[in-house]
Amino acid sequence: MFEAEFWVAVAFVIFVGVLGYFQVHKRLVKSIDDRRDRIKAELDEARRLKVEAEALFATYQRKLQEAEHEAQAIIAGAKAEAERLAAEAETKIQEFVERHTKMAESKISQAEAQALADVRSAAAEAAVAAAERILTHAVKGKVADDLIVKGIADLKGKLN
Repeated sequence: MFEAEFWVAVAFVIFVGVLGYFQVHKRLVKSIDDRRDRIKAELDEARRLKVEAEALFATYQRKLQEAEHEAQAIIAGAKAEAERLAAEAETKIQEFVERHTKMAESKISQAEAQALADVRSAAAEAAVAAAERILTHAVKGKVADDLIVKGIADLKGKLN
């Protein structure tokens, strides 16, 4: 009497009726909504984590730039300190050379003065010896005694 398609249609209607009676469609919709909400929450969490990661990345880039600037400042300071130390060392070397030059000049001056004094002393001794020989041969008696006393007095005056 009825064909197979009819019974399939009746079975389908009964199946859909049973599903409707047990409210399976609401459970499916609720399950789909729950899954949608869970996926949305995961996407929101992923966006939040991405924003945090970008902020953290920007922070680290800023810190890296600050560290590079600080390193450059340290290098510049070290170069300036090295230049200052080099200039200070050169100044000390120049002062050392000047002191030794002055000391050498002073020693040379002292040696010249000593040599001049030695020459004068030798010349004076030679002159005294020559004068003594001349006077011993030429002057005798009271005149010789007066000259000796006068010479001793002149010598005392010059030495004091």
